[in-house]
Amino acid sequence: MPTVSNERSGRVHRVEVRRLRSSGDPLADRLLADARAIGIEIASAATAKVYLIEADFDDEQIASVRDRLLTDPVVEESALGAAASADQVVEVHPLPGVMDPAAQSVRDAIADLTGVEPAVSTGRRYELAGIDPDQARRLAERLLANPVVHAIHTEAFWPARLPHGTPTGFRLTHVPVRDLDDARLGTLSREAHLFLSLDEMRTIRDEFRRLGREPTDIELETLAQTWSEHCVHKTLKSTILYRGDRDAESDRRPDPIDWNARPGHTVNADGSVTIDNLLRSTVAAATHELIADGLDWTLSVFVDNAGIVAFDDDHAVCVKVETHNHPSAIEPYGGAATGIGGCIRDIIGTGLAARPIANTDVFCVAHPDLEHPPAGCLHPRRVLSEVVAGVRDYGNRMGIPTVNGAVWFDDRYVGNPLVFCGSVGVMPRNLISGDARPGDRIIALGGRTGRDGIHGATFSSAELTDTHADEFSHAVQIGNAIEEKRVLDAVLRARDVPGGPLFNAITDCGAGGFSSAVGEMGERIGAEVHLDRAPLKYDGLTYAEIWISEAQERMVLAVPRHNVDHLARICAEEHVEIADLGTFGTPDRALVLNYRGHEVGRLPMAFLHDGIPTPTRHAVWPAGPAPGPEAPAAVPASPATSDALLRLLAHPNIASKHWLIRQYDHEVQGNTVVTPLVGPDGRGPSDAAVIEPVPGTGKGLAIACGLATHVGDPAAGGDPYLMALAAIDECVRNLVCVGASPERIAILDNFCWPSCAEPRNLAALVRAAEGCYDGAKAYRTPFVSGKDSLNNQFTTEDGRTIEVPPTLLITGIGIVPELASGPTMDAKAPGHALLLVGPSDTTLRHTHYAALYALQQAERTGPLAPVDLREGPRTARAVARLVRAGLVSAAHDVSDGGVLCAVAEMLIAGSSPGAPIGFAGSAALDRAAAFGESPSRYLIATHDPDAVRAACTDARVTALGAFDDSGRLRWHDVDQPVESLAAAWRGTLDW
Repeated sequence: MPTVSNERSGRVHRVEVRRLRSSGDPLADRLLADARAIGIEIASAATAKVYLIEADFDDEQIASVRDRLLTDPVVEESALGAAASADQVVEVHPLPGVMDPAAQSVRDAIADLTGVEPAVSTGRRYELAGIDPDQARRLAERLLANPVVHAIHTEAFWPARLPHGTPTGFRLTHVPVRDLDDARLGTLSREAHLFLSLDEMRTIRDEFRRLGREPTDIELETLAQTWSEHCVHKTLKSTILYRGDRDAESDRRPDPIDWNARPGHTVNADGSVTIDNLLRSTVAAATHELIADGLDWTLSVFVDNAGIVAFDDDHAVCVKVETHNHPSAIEPYGGAATGIGGCIRDIIGTGLAARPIANTDVFCVAHPDLEHPPAGCLHPRRVLSEVVAGVRDYGNRMGIPTVNGAVWFDDRYVGNPLVFCGSVGVMPRNLISGDARPGDRIIALGGRTGRDGIHGATFSSAELTDTHADEFSHAVQIGNAIEEKRVLDAVLRARDVPGGPLFNAITDCGAGGFSSAVGEMGERIGAEVHLDRAPLKYDGLTYAEIWISEAQERMVLAVPRHNVDHLARICAEEHVEIADLGTFGTPDRALVLNYRGHEVGRLPMAFLHDGIPTPTRHAVWPAGPAPGPEAPAAVPASPATSDALLRLLAHPNIASKHWLIRQYDHEVQGNTVVTPLVGPDGRGPSDAAVIEPVPGTGKGLAIACGLATHVGDPAAGGDPYLMALAAIDECVRNLVCVGASPERIAILDNFCWPSCAEPRNLAALVRAAEGCYDGAKAYRTPFVSGKDSLNNQFTTEDGRTIEVPPTLLITGIGIVPELASGPTMDAKAPGHALLLVGPSDTTLRHTHYAALYALQQAERTGPLAPVDLREGPRTARAVARLVRAGLVSAAHDVSDGGVLCAVAEMLIAGSSPGAPIGFAGSAALDRAAAFGESPSRYLIATHDPDAVRAACTDARVTALGAFDDSGRLRWHDVDQPVESLAAAWRGTLDW
């Protein structure tokens, strides 16, 4: 232990906690490796946790806190004060006002131990030898801290006092809008971070002219939150005039979309199409048409925080997937953690509360080896490692398994990483809906309110620039999973009391905070809120900040007055703070906001929720590819098949994600049946996860996703319509491969797009939505929920705009009727035949092979083999029948990398040193057959190929070869040991 000084005046005590030498210092070891990766060689490193505790404790009391609460005597040692300086010291501490979950837990523990509630802050100390101050600073900024939320110190940080908020006086602020012209309305929208369109600002101006007064600041903020893209999906709900700007070449390829066959679509005389509410006419229309056609197992769609489907006669399952892109671009760890935390709260706040049972995540980021990210962008390696850590820590700490996901790399995500987080829950079927009633108390429970997350909802409508980290640091949220676990426990207890739930409705405080939660719950009856009753993290917040803060771990419940005391007792037992903010229901159906006895806002609910203007938006689909990234550098166009296979297996989009997956707890609740990695050594990439939502039923729920961004990339001649079909098809295949019934699959859409103010981007969105309609109808997979994020682009300091490729994530859940019959993708035994079920013809267009080997433009970007909307569903049903008949020992979908990569993955998963499995191919193999990525294809291993052929009267079956015990993949000119394939597939992203 370094020499420690404890000479300090004032009331702040400092405690340093270190690992014992005999226990090692994993954090220091990781730092040495990470520093080496960026070219800095550290001779040695040591780390320590730092606790700053402000309280009137004497030496004996603080020593007791140190020994009894802060130090694990088995692996740690600790001391009071500050250690002697090393060669270089870096300390990282949260900035004032930034959520510090560890400090909150320490504060509560000290209060329980001593009866005194202190102020607490935590930090991390790094002692570095063998580097100079500039290198230490570089390490701090690249690897150890994010200046948006952290302060970096080069010596021991030991203030005389910890930061404390200062109470503010009351001052009601009005914002003049009635006399503003268009230019000044636009300036107000941008500078006040409202991010409303000119039409919307005009509508607000006109409403307050009608009311004869100026709006207060809180009224403007409420409208901005409620009318934000994040909350109201105004682009997808708008009327759109779509035009296809086609040329002679494209006219020879008929548009696959039948514009006349859709509800809400009008084909005009000039060939343009008017679409009345894009979302309602495509995604929602498909679902409602399917429900009308007999899909009675969908219980609640598009009306709650999550979509709900039947699981069995007594239980329902619900699912939600959200994005948290902009916050994750600024602070990846906190952004991703609060992204998954918000999704979990969506599940808790669905119906009359569901219990979360599984999480998912999908990340789209720039390549981690990108050398020079634009100014204002964090390095993609750091983004990826921290978003993984954010989801990991939140899910693991709450005890919810993260069971499914994906990672996709494209350098256009450098300024806008996409962070998709999802959660699945289970609930009683008789508790799938609830509504606030007049007279119900507005009860807030969970975390306290602070400045974190302010303008988060409107921030999602902004275009990011190189200055966004400075301008929007207040939009960053830091979550506390332990607090949310307490909230979950309290809510479930309140739900399950004898006689029914203690509350009539529940929702989470997500985007917009209390503004959205109370505003949505009281939409039909009104609400009166007293903002000064909300518990605060610190003094100094204004009434508007309290109202729109997106501080985490908060729920709002509508509670009958006679149940409030019972709920309060439960919350006290679960250590959850509770506050009564007011009453649902007002005579004039208004939202009334009060603070310290003053009315600070009054808005008609009708205007708040129905007053947003819906101008017609214009979409133009260009004839040729949009401007995009340059073609990859040319390499030999006809490489040896073995070389191509190894290179594809190592491609970041295809390579193993074990380094990511193994950070998550997949089995924490004991209900996970199929994990993300399968096979005897747990190294094969499962197509989907399977959980048992209701233990003992023998009935499962499969969870999977589909992502086909390269198919729809306009910059490469892709078509978002085909992308949507391919993503749905892939999601269905993944589910069927683990035993899900194609008759009971529900899906979700998540659109992440560049700015739809650009007509070509809006046209791409239209085409993707049309694909969702056709795909859902053909596969009979209703959409039950979804979310969009439509401003994902980044403007560099030199004025370049980097747009993300249009990205559509399809997430699916499917019922597995019999858990015992579900296969996994790992090859099981020598002697089993391998069959390709589905189309045998394919193409190299829009494949990883084509991009990797720089094929000629026509071969890279010509028409893609589309999803056959008859053959695709038919093949899925055929494979499901084979699974139910017990004819399938292994099943794997053919996707990224094509057939040969899929065979290699089955061998990698199934083979082990003690039981090697190989494969000898017999089918003809050319480049397209080996590496084409055409949809609707399955690989199945079977002990009875003749029975498979006899059963597949309506699906094509092609014999590929048979598994053996050679431990090698042999197919024409390919002859590779499985362990060589595995070494390539492990890739280079192992950190």
